[in-house]
Amino acid sequence: MPNTLVAGRRAQDWANLVLAICLFLSPWVIGFASETTPTWNAWIVGIVLGALAVATLSAFAEWEEWANMVIGLWLIVSPWILGFMANANAMWTHVILGLLVAALAAWAVWDHRHHLHA
Repeated sequence: MPNTLVAGRRAQDWANLVLAICLFLSPWVIGFASETTPTWNAWIVGIVLGALAVATLSAFAEWEEWANMVIGLWLIVSPWILGFMANANAMWTHVILGLLVAALAAWAVWDHRHHLHA
């Protein structure tokens, strides 16, 4: 059973790494690279999220999942706080990826707390 739990956590961390790469590349792929604010937000948050995913892959720590939750929530609200909600491509990219990151973080924390002694 412990191997299954570790594999599940690793899957969540790999998914976060993929989401970080998607976020970093999104200005070019989705087409909002000409707008400075959402582009820099995607790059910076993508790098931080990727670094946390790599760190969590090497050694699990619950605080890293809570940091991922904060990052996910930031991505959700950043279009309104930074003022790029008028660009639908950038806004929806940030909101959707933020929801996915927050959901993965919540799942990882829940999984860790419910299988702590497994």
